[in-house]
Amino acid sequence: MRVRVDEDRCAGHGMCLTLCPEVFEMTDDGWAVADPGEIPASLEAATREAIDNCPERAISEID
Repeated sequence: MRVRVDEDRCAGHGMCLTLCPEVFEMTDDGWAVADPGEIPASLEAATREAIDNCPERAISEID
């Protein structure tokens, strides 16, 4: 599993960081970014929760 954050949709709420800080972080400008690598299986549930709870629907799973 890999994810990306659409920088045009992200509003900087930080919900993803709260739910899964191992995968997401906030830039100095206040926008979320995701680790570009493969997400470990142990973090997939938390990552999916972050995807489902993003108010702007800015996070998507990629192949």
